[in-house]
Amino acid sequence: MEPINSHIAVGACPSCQSVFRRGRRLSRLAFSACMLLAAAPAVAQRVLSLDSCRAMALRNNKQLNIAKLKQDVARDARKAVRTKYLPHVDVIGGYEFTSREISILNNKQKGALGSLGITAAGQIGNTMSSVINDMAGQGVITPQMAEALGNIAGKLGPGLQQAGNSIGKTISDAFRTDTRNMFAASVMLTQPIYMGGSITAANKMADLGEQLAANDFANRRQNTVYDVDNAYWTVVSLKHKRKLAASYLDLVKKLSSDVGKMITEGVATRADGLRVDVKVNEAEMQLTQVDNGLSLAKMLLCQLCGLPVDGGIILEDEDKDDISSPVSSPVADVEAAIDNRAELKMLQNTVDISRQATRLVRSAYLPQVALTGGFLATNPSLYNGFERKFKGVWNVGVVVRIPVWNWFESTYKIRASKTATSIAQLELDDAREKVELQVNQSSFKVAEAEKKLAMAKKNTEQADENLRCANLGFKEGVMDVADVMAAQTAWLQARSQKIDADIDVKLTQTNLRKVLGETIY
Repeated sequence: MEPINSHIAVGACPSCQSVFRRGRRLSRLAFSACMLLAAAPAVAQRVLSLDSCRAMALRNNKQLNIAKLKQDVARDARKAVRTKYLPHVDVIGGYEFTSREISILNNKQKGALGSLGITAAGQIGNTMSSVINDMAGQGVITPQMAEALGNIAGKLGPGLQQAGNSIGKTISDAFRTDTRNMFAASVMLTQPIYMGGSITAANKMADLGEQLAANDFANRRQNTVYDVDNAYWTVVSLKHKRKLAASYLDLVKKLSSDVGKMITEGVATRADGLRVDVKVNEAEMQLTQVDNGLSLAKMLLCQLCGLPVDGGIILEDEDKDDISSPVSSPVADVEAAIDNRAELKMLQNTVDISRQATRLVRSAYLPQVALTGGFLATNPSLYNGFERKFKGVWNVGVVVRIPVWNWFESTYKIRASKTATSIAQLELDDAREKVELQVNQSSFKVAEAEKKLAMAKKNTEQADENLRCANLGFKEGVMDVADVMAAQTAWLQARSQKIDADIDVKLTQTNLRKVLGETIY
């Protein structure tokens, strides 16, 4: 059968045909615009699976990123402690100005050197006078010659005094150190030989610190996945409850319509209509509450995944008719949980670190030996007088430190450190006992949730049949409005309990895996 429009187009005049073609083009454009508008919300919303939510949360979670950075910090700290085994080289330089210089000669010696010519000329003059007098007394020379020699010695005295004083001053100046401006530079190499075990203990503590950071990251990762799973299945639960609330609202509205017709026909009272209207209002309020809860749950999930809280998302499981899955529950193995739990590993790391801390405290009170070597240069130089040049000397030595007496400080500190280790060990033992209880409790909850789900399925079948019979009896006139409303309420409760039981099974299984320390994702 051909379209009517084609007959109109063929039989119409040219102007009518032109108007018709223009209208048909406008119709196609309007249809295309409507299709684009209908597809726009679908494009804006993202369909997310549970795995994709987990992946985004692990990638965007800020606390998890902090834990990663802490791992980097622990790794760098371990590398830094490793360098304690290697020799360290230090360069030291300095300058010092003093108000007075170092003096090798005292003031008396400086005065003696300053009057060296006078002292020497006096001693020489006395000696020459004594010799001349002795020679004259013995008749070796005549008195005239003795007098002439005395005059010659007297003329030589001032010259000898001046020359001697000059020589003394030169010697005194040579002994000046000129140390008011002092410069020093040193290159020192230190190689630890035995430090009481402190370096070994520090390296072991650094290794344990890196393991502690890794276990903390694993723990945060597991908690993040667990929170995402809870938020995901909460959204799925609320979405199914929203559908259930909408279906219940349709039921009570249908009942309200039927009761209204019966009131008109006189086979029902106005009180029946009022009771049904109350149920309609309650159903509308329940739907509003579920919508608000669903919006908040999606905001929380978006925040955990690192998405904008107002971003439109659709979950893969929220539109499935049956969210039950035949996933087998994990086996509750207490020993495996103790071996796998990141919290217990962190507590064990704490105990081991405390033990190494005790060794580190003890090492401070043990003998320590180090090899030293270097080069020291000073200006003024000490190796060629006090020469104003940089000159130095190489040196090699061994440094030994032996603590002798510290008023039992070491005993008290070591005892306190050992007590801290005992406390950490007790906390670890207590946590292991709690983990055993937690595993058994979670296992019981899984079994209980599975039983509730089986009972909820049976109750749902019975509620469906009860509602069907109530509706049929209401149509046949053998049941009143109250019976139908009671059947609808029971149907709503059974369906809601079925949704809760489905979600509870998944959450308890997830919780059991977390308690067992299994890698969820």
